[in-house]
Amino acid sequence: MNRNRSLKTEMFFRLVIPLILFVIFDAVLSYFVTLHYVDEAYDRWLLDSARSLTQEIKVRDGQVFVELPTAALEIFKWDEQDKTYFKIISSEQEILAGDNLVPEPLNPETDWSHPAYFNDRMYGEPVRVVSMLIALNETPEKVFVHVAETLNKRRSMMTDILLADLVPQLLLILLTVVFLLAGLKKGLMPLHLLANKIAQRSSRDLSPIPETLVFLEVRTLTDTINELLEAHTQAIATQQRFIVNAAHQLRTPLAGLKLQAERALREQDLSAMQPALRQIQNSADRMSHLTSQLLVLARSEPISGGYELLPVDLCKLARNTCLDWVPKALERNMELSFECPEESLYIQGDEILLRELLANLLDNAISYGYDNGNILVKIHRQPVPCLTVEDDGPGIPENEMDRVFERFYRIPGSLGNGCGLGLAIVKEIAELHKARFELSKSSMKGGTRIDLIFEM
Repeated sequence: MNRNRSLKTEMFFRLVIPLILFVIFDAVLSYFVTLHYVDEAYDRWLLDSARSLTQEIKVRDGQVFVELPTAALEIFKWDEQDKTYFKIISSEQEILAGDNLVPEPLNPETDWSHPAYFNDRMYGEPVRVVSMLIALNETPEKVFVHVAETLNKRRSMMTDILLADLVPQLLLILLTVVFLLAGLKKGLMPLHLLANKIAQRSSRDLSPIPETLVFLEVRTLTDTINELLEAHTQAIATQQRFIVNAAHQLRTPLAGLKLQAERALREQDLSAMQPALRQIQNSADRMSHLTSQLLVLARSEPISGGYELLPVDLCKLARNTCLDWVPKALERNMELSFECPEESLYIQGDEILLRELLANLLDNAISYGYDNGNILVKIHRQPVPCLTVEDDGPGIPENEMDRVFERFYRIPGSLGNGCGLGLAIVKEIAELHKARFELSKSSMKGGTRIDLIFEM
């Protein structure tokens, strides 16, 4: 599509071109209708002229002849615009009077029960000819009368009628074009005003376009733009919230690193430095974990809605992820179990993010569970695909179940060195996959059960 196409020009031509085509069609139709009625009118006069000649045909002693006085001949041929020619012939005596060059019907099967009309040329000019057969009672001889007339009067009348019909229509088209241009300019003015108002906005102004500024027909477009602006507003707010939270959370381990590094520098003995170095290691581990969590959270933000969800084998993904976390579970003597259907179970998803989701659930279960505890990861096929992770740890108090999904929130007094992002990440990834997230008490000693239900 041409990017420079004008809506005004497009609408103008879509309205004017059909109007012009209509006028052309009307002109062609008017031409043939006018030609029919003009021919019909002048053919009657031409027939009257032929009939006037029949009155001059006489029969005497069985002989056919024509008495045509000079005065009568002048009256017959008198015409200011056209020339009139005639010819009277007999089947036995050939031409009786008139001009021998007057055309005759060429069709030998001409029906002579009524006058025959046809067009021809005579002396280089187009003529209209009427031919008729005269039956005489006094003789069996056949007499034919042919009268030809040039077409000047017919053309003149057709021109007058067509001009009288088409000139007003052409004037009407011109007036219509003027009013269309004025109407389109005035009708599109609100769009120009809207464009100017949007152009005058600052880059930070993402407020919706007021509905009062647009036509009803443009409302669909502006609604779509408003939805896009709302999505960008939410995305920017999410980014800003993420940056603020990340800066706040990174500040603490960085300050600890700096403090412990200064402490280590003040010590001269290596053994005295070791507590500070262990604190530096712990702070570095925490900051590494926090940075990894922040990057996953940023990747799973709603602004990243451009993911292409592809078929993923949920059983295979969960099995491989559980195998990766077995060593960490063994460090606390925990038993990590996995159950899934024998056949593959495919869902539409992002494999990397789904691995991070399960990894966060396993990390929470291992970090906050009891030593020698149990963790079960289970895949259900019916009625819809479901991923379940449950443990026999201390569980989550009911009054905290809504808050644990908030970013950087940790239950007061909870164990572990988490940063409060695990379940927030799980929630973001679940929403990206349009999966339903359910948190409840586990049947295993009152621990935590998390069900991730993928709506097909």
